[in-house]
Amino acid sequence: MKVIETFVSLQGEGVLMGTPTTFVRFEGCNLDCKWCDTKYAREGGKEMSANEVLDEVERFGVPFVCLTGGEPMLQDDILVLVEDLLDSEHHVSIETNGSLPLDTLPNSEDLLISMDVKCPSSGMSDSLHRDNLEFLGPRDQLKFIIADRVDYLFAKKVLRENEINCPIIMTPVGGTELKDLASWVLNDRLWVRVLPQLHKLIWGEKRGV
Repeated sequence: MKVIETFVSLQGEGVLMGTPTTFVRFEGCNLDCKWCDTKYAREGGKEMSANEVLDEVERFGVPFVCLTGGEPMLQDDILVLVEDLLDSEHHVSIETNGSLPLDTLPNSEDLLISMDVKCPSSGMSDSLHRDNLEFLGPRDQLKFIIADRVDYLFAKKVLRENEINCPIIMTPVGGTELKDLASWVLNDRLWVRVLPQLHKLIWGEKRGV
């Protein structure tokens, strides 16, 4: 496994926003989103075994762990690491771009799958592995990163055409300018959560937070 960085911060996105969390960021992604804010994770990772990552996580002493990237599902031993973390009584969330099958992940009350659906502004809107939408359950979350009205209408279409069985989150590109998105959601009475990226509100565009 190639690890870019590990650190403790507040979870900045989704239903666990504000929760102290150990982050493990992995190298590499199979997509190339135009507005990606972690391009530095494409290369430069340190080779670590699943056991070494587990030891690193346990040294931080935080029960919540977020596996992110890049795209963590590309890592050869990601399933081993998830199982090891769950066995050691961690609550695990895994951030994924939704382009790879997720049905190999364990079914556990302590695992949260945080999956993106890429909208047109990303340039990657045809990347979704649609079977994943049916795999997500009430413990998971589905996220749309919205740059403009076109993205918003695309997200509405995905929600209309699929039965989603988990919390749905919309966040603006950049994570802080919420007004337009909030207005669209309220006008349409759309049953989603409009959320910022908390870490950017606190620390701005900065690594390791």
